[in-house]
Amino acid sequence: MKKITITIFLLASVSAFAQTETLTKENLVKELQPLKTNIQSLQNENGKLKTEVGNLKTQLSDANNSIDSLRSKTQENSNAISQTANELGVKITATATNTNQKISEVDKSLSKNSLYGIIGLLSAILLSGLLYWLLSKRQKIDKTELSNTISNTKNDLTQESARLDIQLLEVIEKQLKVADKINSTVTSVDHTFHKNSANELQRIANYTNTLDPESQEAVALQGSLGRLKNHFNSSDYEITDFTGQEYDERIPIKIKNSKFDENIAKGKEIITKTWKPLIKYKGEKIQDAEVDTKYNN
Repeated sequence: MKKITITIFLLASVSAFAQTETLTKENLVKELQPLKTNIQSLQNENGKLKTEVGNLKTQLSDANNSIDSLRSKTQENSNAISQTANELGVKITATATNTNQKISEVDKSLSKNSLYGIIGLLSAILLSGLLYWLLSKRQKIDKTELSNTISNTKNDLTQESARLDIQLLEVIEKQLKVADKINSTVTSVDHTFHKNSANELQRIANYTNTLDPESQEAVALQGSLGRLKNHFNSSDYEITDFTGQEYDERIPIKIKNSKFDENIAKGKEIITKTWKPLIKYKGEKIQDAEVDTKYNN
């Protein structure tokens, strides 16, 4: 296009030159100078355009190469994906086959073992029941034997305790006789042994009250206690056990423990246990009683 433009300019210039034969050479030179400048400028622009076109061709070639490379890589990836999918399909198929085979084998094994399992379970239940019956029977036997042993031991201890208390009462009786003889020879009577002996008699009496009144031990202890009380009375001593009596503030009694009991009659206070008896000598108090009571005020 630029060449055509240049040609047009040349033709126009020649035509103008033919029409103006009268122009001088100097005028012609002046007119041609701008044309030369324009031609030079057009040539420079044409060179730049050629350079730009060359650069564009190079970039286009590089782009085509990149596209070809991407196509190659895409094809390779597609092939790899297809191969992987095929391999996975084969593996999945193989795995499914193996799984089905194993499930089938397990089902067969369970079918075979189910009967054995049921038989084993029933056997375990029967064995457990048998063991429970044997242990229960053994436990009942052991419990009965233990109860009998405890009962026999308790009876033995009761008998032994009663025997020792009876022996103690016999010793106290002998010592009281000795103390009475000593007191008969002095002007000032010492009541220490008699008070200690009376307190011991009260302890044995409290123990006797816990026994079966019809038992041999209770009968033997009551006999020994009665004999000693008679000895105290013959020596001018009076011993009073307030157990079971109603509490009276006028009597010299010390209360050791006192508890509320709704079973007691309203407004009453009953002596439930005597720790120390009231002791008098020739009518004069030498020891206050000490007791436990229950009340319902």
